[in-house]
Amino acid sequence: MKRLLTPDYIVRHVTDLTPEWFIAQGIHAVISDLDNTLVCWHNDDITDDVSAWVISLQSAGIRVCLASNTRRLPRLNTLAQQLAVLHVPHSAKKPSTRGLRHALSLLESAPEETAMVGDQLLTDILAGNRLRLTTILVNPLSPKEFIGTRLISRPLERLLLRRKLLR
Repeated sequence: MKRLLTPDYIVRHVTDLTPEWFIAQGIHAVISDLDNTLVCWHNDDITDDVSAWVISLQSAGIRVCLASNTRRLPRLNTLAQQLAVLHVPHSAKKPSTRGLRHALSLLESAPEETAMVGDQLLTDILAGNRLRLTTILVNPLSPKEFIGTRLISRPLERLLLRRKLLR
């Protein structure tokens, strides 16, 4: 169980991950969570630094696909179009692997050359580790989020991360 809840890497923000770093790791495709990873929860504004990051990945030949647990599918579609990236057109239902398998298919990518980037251990990282993707945990962009995440998942994540970092 420890392996499933342990990210391969932890970074502050997606923009800390350069195309050169991905390529050095043998990664040619990125599956990214949306809310609190690329945009603030329920927000429709993509910041210039996130847009530039996506463009830099694409310019380096790294394919990008969004896999979100959102129920706001028109918003997901709009944001994917604005970023000019692929997306799983339904809720990814992470930690289930179904949505990530769909993303791998869209990306035409194998797990060993794909990274999962997200802000939650119990959804993004768990789903990515179940498929043996390279998993990267980022800090959430905003404290504003789904109430279940804020009251249940985040306290449990903090406890798990504290234990892992102290060992």
